[in-house]
Amino acid sequence: MRHTLGLAAALTMAASILVGTAAAQTRIVVVSHGQASDPFWSVVKNGVDAAQKDYGVTAEYRAPTTFDMVQMSQLIDAAVASKPAGLVVSIPDAEALGPAIKNAVASGIPVVSMNSGSDVYAKLGVRAHVGQTELEAGMGGGKLMAQAGVKSAICVNQEVGNVALDLRCEGFTKGLGGKVEVLAVSLTDPTSISNAIKAHFQRNPDTQGVMTLGPSAAEPTMNALDELGLLGKVKFATFDLSPSVLAAIRDGKMMFAIDQQQVLQGYLPVAFLALNARWGTLPAGVIMTGPGFVTKDNAAKVIDLSKQGLR
Repeated sequence: MRHTLGLAAALTMAASILVGTAAAQTRIVVVSHGQASDPFWSVVKNGVDAAQKDYGVTAEYRAPTTFDMVQMSQLIDAAVASKPAGLVVSIPDAEALGPAIKNAVASGIPVVSMNSGSDVYAKLGVRAHVGQTELEAGMGGGKLMAQAGVKSAICVNQEVGNVALDLRCEGFTKGLGGKVEVLAVSLTDPTSISNAIKAHFQRNPDTQGVMTLGPSAAEPTMNALDELGLLGKVKFATFDLSPSVLAAIRDGKMMFAIDQQQVLQGYLPVAFLALNARWGTLPAGVIMTGPGFVTKDNAAKVIDLSKQGLR
């Protein structure tokens, strides 16, 4: 993590050299599977916007209206056709998006992936990936719950088929070393998520832990546990942050959140591609932005940063 943050600081210093130069003509397109209105993805978008400002480039953020790989593939194709100086993509489904990404690479457009795709980016010809490795992050969360005595849990997956989220559940299961049921829910319907949690605990009252894979599932899950009188009793944690998640951790209602510092996932790829347009330089491999863990001990500090749209 220190290496990543040091790199970000160095890039910020380099940005001052670029602003007001020919880099102002550089256009970079970001195609993500997450909408900028989502609490998680809004922070990614803030990172994109900050890098755009720091490096004096134009960065366009595009996403399908829902989790739709056909539409996302079309957005990538449209971005390639517009001939940007660089392309940033998330890769939640390599099979569906692979042809469009390979076409971008074959067209000579520098491509950096972010958020999801750490396990497949190289196979698609992408040089660098910015994010966390999801399997290992899930394992870390499972181990923390196991240390708290949890032997049976559910992993609430709001986008089954999203490889990154599937890997989170897989890692959580391995890390816990106990019984884990994957509970598939709908991303677009918070009420159905809440009802699914209630139905599960009615069937399985002895479940000791709940892991959700993002705020969109964590928040209705929190409401359901509260209504069941289980909030603060069942061990409950999530991936990623939101104001309500952070408040629950601060107040002892949740164990922890796994933080991948997604502002860097928006900022660093744009910075890398801006530098590539200027200097012809581009890093290689996985640039790790997580996992980190937000607990009751550091929640207050992270809350202050989240108010600035940075966590």
